[in-house]
Amino acid sequence: MTQSTGPVGIVLAAGAGTRFGQPKVLVAEWLSRAVGALSDGGCRDVIVVLGAAVVDVPAPARAVVAEDWADGMAASLRAGVRAAGHADGDPAVLHVVDTPDVGADVVARVLAAAGASGLARAVFDGRPGHPVVIARRYWPALLETLHGDEGARAFLAGRDDVVAVECGDLATGRDIDSIC
Repeated sequence: MTQSTGPVGIVLAAGAGTRFGQPKVLVAEWLSRAVGALSDGGCRDVIVVLGAAVVDVPAPARAVVAEDWADGMAASLRAGVRAAGHADGDPAVLHVVDTPDVGADVVARVLAAAGASGLARAVFDGRPGHPVVIARRYWPALLETLHGDEGARAFLAGRDDVVAVECGDLATGRDIDSIC
């Protein structure tokens, strides 16, 4: 399916949520917030990567299943980027389902900051987080670095062209790993 030109949002939501006690995508409010943050933050297409649990995704998102999700976050990211490769969008905006306080304002700020470099990531009080923006021209290199339970970290490590975008005034950016 080809979507309109513009940024492609990818929600990584395939994991089993072992520390959490269930797949985090089952928290419907979080999934809805993640999709809304990307859609309202400027993404013309939103892809939700599923795996351990397969659920209906809220509009305007579409789902893709990472069959090898148990191999780790790299498998989920690979599935999302490959699905985005069939759309006309550029760049990819990577987001995770378990940071429910990250909203459209954060996504829009990071997207705007990516500019010509095509690489930007949210930073919360100096701590790197999501969303992460990666222009299409970097996708082949990103895919080459994906292994195990690590997402784009290896690709981003040591790069001096990644724009760090402070967003601590908008959200905490903390991922939720326990119900309590």
